[in-house]
Amino acid sequence: MNPNNMNSKRTSYVHLHPFLRWAGGKKWLVRRINDTLDINSYSSYHEPFVGGGAMLFHLQPKKAYISDMNEQLMLTYLNIKDHIDDVIALIDGYGIGEAAYYDVRKIRTNNPIEKAAQFIYLNQMSYNGIYRVNSAGDYNVPWGKRINYQFDFDNLRKVSKYLKHVRIESMDFEGCLKRIRKNALVFLDPPYTHSKIENGFIQYNQKTFTLDDQKRLSIMIDKIKSRGAFYILTNADHVVIREVFDKGDRVIPITRISGIGGKNAQRGQYEECIFTNTNITL
Repeated sequence: MNPNNMNSKRTSYVHLHPFLRWAGGKKWLVRRINDTLDINSYSSYHEPFVGGGAMLFHLQPKKAYISDMNEQLMLTYLNIKDHIDDVIALIDGYGIGEAAYYDVRKIRTNNPIEKAAQFIYLNQMSYNGIYRVNSAGDYNVPWGKRINYQFDFDNLRKVSKYLKHVRIESMDFEGCLKRIRKNALVFLDPPYTHSKIENGFIQYNQKTFTLDDQKRLSIMIDKIKSRGAFYILTNADHVVIREVFDKGDRVIPITRISGIGGKNAQRGQYEECIFTNTNITL
């Protein structure tokens, strides 16, 4: 969808971008979606795996519901929505550099505003933007050597203003069904990865999003369709996944270049699929 075309339809459109680096983010998909996805033609928008929110911030639906199982992530969204000045003041006071990073990483607090500021800071300053905690629940990603990084507080304030109109919750993806009605659009971006090994997809995801979770998601899509609503699902292009989500709807294969960094990261072309009952083209 071209933002310039969107401006002609929605004079209030303001360019926003994700405030977090997020594994599996959909910036690449946002760049491919064209004007066949008119967000104004849907009664509401639902995103139960919101992550970094690339699609949400691109489409900016007027009536939106977002959620995720990551409680810390959703706490951060809520505090950007309700306490943006306090969050920015804390981030701005942390400082830049290795010593500052590890000082912030050691902070233990029950204050939700401080937790949100810490989450954003560590996400942007850590190695490769990885979200990882140890068995005690402590963030343990090393410093990313981002010496000259500048936080985009202007974008954060714009995001906060937009989020005033968004319902934010922390819950399992099936919880979004309680709000889905006829003509709603549901964007589904579950955790998934890729492998050239025949069964690598299933083996890799057992600890994050299992095959049983994929099957639960497939059943949820049946319920979405039964309510006269629409869905867009992103997933790996794997034979098992195609079988799980075979509903006679459109399947759009996509080949993209991985931008994942890191010493042991897998780079190269990845095969993914879009499953949908909408008329979008990519």
